Amino acid sequence: MWFKTAILYRIHQPPQLAADALASALEEHVSHPLEGNNPKRMGWTAPAGRKSDMLLHELQGHRLMTALRQERLLPASVVREEVEERCDEIEEREGRKLRRQERLTIKEQVIEELLPRAFVRSKKVDLWWDTRRDLLCVNAGSRKAAEEVLDLLRETLGSLKVTLLATQELPVRAMTRWLSEPDSRPAWLLLGDQAQLKSKGDDASFTARQADLEGDEVRSMVEAGRQATKIAITLEGQASLVLQDDFTFKSLRFDDALLEEANNAEDDDDAIIRLETDFVLMADALAHLIEQMLAALGVKPRPRRQRLRRRRRVRQGRVIPATPGALLTNRRQRAAATMR
Repeated sequence: MWFKTAILYRIHQPPQLAADALASALEEHVSHPLEGNNPKRMGWTAPAGRKSDMLLHELQGHRLMTALRQERLLPASVVREEVEERCDEIEEREGRKLRRQERLTIKEQVIEELLPRAFVRSKKVDLWWDTRRDLLCVNAGSRKAAEEVLDLLRETLGSLKVTLLATQELPVRAMTRWLSEPDSRPAWLLLGDQAQLKSKGDDASFTARQADLEGDEVRSMVEAGRQATKIAITLEGQASLVLQDDFTFKSLRFDDALLEEANNAEDDDDAIIRLETDFVLMADALAHLIEQMLAALGVKPRPRRQRLRRRRRVRQGRVIPATPGALLTNRRQRAAATMR
């Protein structure tokens, strides 16, 4: 469940909502199969998939939720072909040309008839809520997909005020400076091998892949006035990513040492414990990475909110104190007591 993309938002006036209350709210907007002529639907589903009915995982101030988007696939070409066939049949039978409004009515009838038989495409989108830093992170491939998940969260909570995570220095300026002035880069930041450069007021762009970003070609383009709108970077010992001009992280890959730590964690083949172990390790690493990147772009650290005294796991509205390994320990204790 390691995030590949991080679209980041700041929560303003965050709701003071306990885990059990949030779980109940999620259940009211749980995902259901598409029925009838509904073209699409958004709802919450279990992050662990079919092996679990838990809609919310909360550990150490980190909350994990998953939205499920379902959409019927009805190709426009199929609709158009069916509409033309019906219109031709009517015009030939009645000996007249159909009006535009009549064609639109026929199109609506065709869609209504074909939609229930269309294939359904499902897409899961994970959401991480950092309650101590008032951050939301959506693992979505586009801003539009992320906004759909936020709309579902607003509907679930009743209201939610968020904005894209802002920086003091524009990412474009910082990325351009890191290319032209190597000494300005933080010691922990290493350049990768990808970049996109654009000229001011010009839509044309130059994309470099598997390139030496410290080479003469890239440097000469920057000196000629091009600006970096995305660059691949590595935060030593943490992760590699492609930083976008809107402070979105794409192509996230966490450090091998962190992945190895997760793989070596004991889970007794329990899918829930495995998910929560991966999640809490990823969330802690990503939170630290975000703080470093914000500091590099001139943002002063914000005071963290107090961590909840109880770590919570929520299943169907019931709150169960736990850490990623606590459930496994509890099961073993119960098994030992039974044997005695």
